[in-house]
Amino acid sequence: MVATVFERLAPPEADVRAALAPAVPGSGWMAGVEAPSFPPLTEDVSADLVIVGAGYSGLWTAILAKERDPHRSVVVLEGARIGWAASGRNGGFCEPSLTHGHENGLARWPDEIATLEAMGRANLDEIESTVERYGMDAHFERTGSLTVAVEPHQLAWLGEGALDAAQVRTRVDSPTYLGGELDPDSALVHPYRLAVELARVATELGVVIHERTPVERIGAHEVIARPRHAPGGATRRGRPRPVAPAPGAGGSPAGQPLTERSGAARSSTARSETSRSGSGAASTVTVRAGRIALATNAFRSLLRRNALMTVPVYDYVLMTEPLTDAQLASVGWEGREGVGDMANQFHYYRLTRDNRILFGGYDAIYHAGGRVRRAHEDRPASYERLAAHFLTTFPQLTGIRFAHRWAGAIDTCTRFSAFFGTAHGGSVAYALGYTGLGVGATRFGANVMLDLLDGVDSPRTRLAMVRERPTPFPPEPLASAAINLTRRSLDRADHREGRRDPFLRTLDRFGLGFDS
Repeated sequence: MVATVFERLAPPEADVRAALAPAVPGSGWMAGVEAPSFPPLTEDVSADLVIVGAGYSGLWTAILAKERDPHRSVVVLEGARIGWAASGRNGGFCEPSLTHGHENGLARWPDEIATLEAMGRANLDEIESTVERYGMDAHFERTGSLTVAVEPHQLAWLGEGALDAAQVRTRVDSPTYLGGELDPDSALVHPYRLAVELARVATELGVVIHERTPVERIGAHEVIARPRHAPGGATRRGRPRPVAPAPGAGGSPAGQPLTERSGAARSSTARSETSRSGSGAASTVTVRAGRIALATNAFRSLLRRNALMTVPVYDYVLMTEPLTDAQLASVGWEGREGVGDMANQFHYYRLTRDNRILFGGYDAIYHAGGRVRRAHEDRPASYERLAAHFLTTFPQLTGIRFAHRWAGAIDTCTRFSAFFGTAHGGSVAYALGYTGLGVGATRFGANVMLDLLDGVDSPRTRLAMVRERPTPFPPEPLASAAINLTRRSLDRADHREGRRDPFLRTLDRFGLGFDS
């Protein structure tokens, strides 16, 4: 076994403890950002399109639905608050890839890779134009991204036009860098501001958003939710109220039975954020829906067929205090690129607008049972490991302090990129499994869901990537055993100069695996 650079050049434990001491729990992106508040749903309504989940997937779907047909009535139901989960906790890397990188896409869809990459670049361009068109204050920067080799064996993985160590270090200065490559197409955003701005644009287009309205189950043309904190703790039941006039929008009648559900089904934020209050719980409300889009990310599926298709894997993140001019000069980073290293257990990091460094990744923790819980976010060992790796990466920043530490669940699937489908005779569509690369790809997924719901035969819906489903995960306890064995094998590969053991080679052969 070969020690990694983070073990060979580990900083003193006292420096790690000092750096972490001021860090407060909670997403640094949310600090100081005002977000609108939307009331829970308190009565039965009807709408042409109902979207479950107010993260990127749900909000992009709402905006694109109104852009396609301004007369269509659209309702978004969110179990907690807009953007509170993955959309407000990620690194803000807005990538052009729809397939979690070129190699993953090439291995799975070699005949489509050129088309998929062209669609991905067009999707990123359209995100940028949308930000400009609506004046969205999302800190969108077309900075490009830098992939760095930090071990000798990783140099062989770099493509043509690779940068040597000196060239990389003129961009971002770290003694761990041995080489790298630059992707000029990538962008960075402030992820929580993006979610807030998507919600603003959606409501300005006429979308109705209800927070603290977790969905319990769905059927063909019907969504059952249980709002929380409703005024007086009650709802008004009776004949469904139309959300907005929608002449010619093609809404379908409701009333078909609820046949496909998960016994513990939850909306995109379900009960994990809202049930602690114990007050204001209301009876259920019904939304009659012409069409339903499910944007539930890592939370339990509302469709039985997707119960084993994703698992929630926890990712951990640190954010520093703002760097001084001298500290920033010691690092360089004039191009402000997003950075990621090439290990199986990799790190990602970037500058914020006020020159803090966000540093995350490496640990990817699956908790037995596959539930999303706040308790999973408190993992001191992961934060200590990240802080140590940060100081190895930037020893010139020894003495810096971390202001925030947080974690969040990634909706991981076995092919590492989103999958799509319909249910209930085509009245329900879903997009899931972005596996940590959804900041940009969720907009593409929103367009796929709308194509499927509208019955559109498009270049998107003809893709094998859209038509095929990944292999499901096994049920518990096999899921825990398989995922943890995979993590150990990935760690072993990083300590064996990238050589993969028989278990990983078997997963590779069948197109399965686990992405850290």
